[in-house]
Amino acid sequence: MRLLLVSNGHGEDLSGALLGQALRHHGATVAAVPLVGDGDPYRRAEIPVLGHTRSYSTGGLGYTSGAGRLTEVLQGQVLYLLGRSWRLWSAARRADGLVVIGDVIPVLLAWSCRRPVATYLVAYSSHYEGRLRLPWPCGPCLASRRFRAVFARDALTAEDLSGQLRRPVRFLGNPFMDRLRAEPVPTPAEDAPPQVLLLPGSRTPEALENLALMLQLLERLPPTARHCRFEAALVADITAQALATLVDRCGWELDHNRDGQPLGLRCGSLRLGLHWGRFAPLLVSSRVVVAMAGTATEQAVGLGIPVLQLAGRGPQFTEGFAEAQRRLLGPGVVCAAGPVGAEATLAASASLLQRLLTDDDLRARCRSEGDRRLGPGGGSDRLAQAMLEALAAPPR
Repeated sequence: MRLLLVSNGHGEDLSGALLGQALRHHGATVAAVPLVGDGDPYRRAEIPVLGHTRSYSTGGLGYTSGAGRLTEVLQGQVLYLLGRSWRLWSAARRADGLVVIGDVIPVLLAWSCRRPVATYLVAYSSHYEGRLRLPWPCGPCLASRRFRAVFARDALTAEDLSGQLRRPVRFLGNPFMDRLRAEPVPTPAEDAPPQVLLLPGSRTPEALENLALMLQLLERLPPTARHCRFEAALVADITAQALATLVDRCGWELDHNRDGQPLGLRCGSLRLGLHWGRFAPLLVSSRVVVAMAGTATEQAVGLGIPVLQLAGRGPQFTEGFAEAQRRLLGPGVVCAAGPVGAEATLAASASLLQRLLTDDDLRARCRSEGDRRLGPGGGSDRLAQAMLEALAAPPR
């Protein structure tokens, strides 16, 4: 069976790549049409990406600030999306079916291709407001005969949408949790300091501004919390040159190895280790996560790791995005109230971080809530099998 994977965002591309590998394992031939972003997760999974792709500073047409939406237009993202849509319509004529990972935009485009569709609605959840309000025309598309199967990202959403769409909607797990659940968890030495992982996000230059805000947070930690081991998981777009500019502005120092590659940041007794390509092993060994990220925060919650959230200035990780994320992920994510970057907000965030490091009851609740909201491992394989069965079946 020849299938096209259609997704619209960094997190969606990650889930799509994992799902594509599982579909290929079950005998399908897969190719990807990422609608926004460069589709790098597909390439790393050795899944063909159709057409020319590129990334944008806002991450594509999504949940951004007003300035972010203006930036999307000025950077040509609307015209880019039209071009990618044309590429999808052209490729769909030779496909046996489409697999959608995302929200209303790929859902609508897949419906317009007049091919059988299975969709994993990773971008929508009833945890936001108790009852999911699908944007028009997402609901009618999902209820149509062209959509052979619909899968939700959590059990609450599956139950809600089953009633709204008057068709079965199933929750079989989340692909982006699979590899993390399989990652070996190291046993730290008894006297080892707890590890705190910083996740400033995947989109530059916003991720650099987020990292600067996190450095301000570390500076305000009380002495009792400075014994921790602080590490940062960074994306490749955060270069050594960009870090050098950042530390000059923030008053920190940049450590290098003998080859001139950055190893960490220093400010007095504080040290922050810098890492590229080591997100999974760093996450599973962390006691607490400080996050200004999307999918990576969900992965931390799925593993039962408490998350301190810092709202940013955007265009993606705004106060509105942060508040919506807390509703999605529940009590495992905490955030101090107050204006972004204000002294009182940073001081309150430092106090919250200290509490997360010592609150064993919260950690137990986080583990239980993570399983409930994100499901067990093996989601990729279960989704792949169910999608192939649905796409091979005659229309209902």
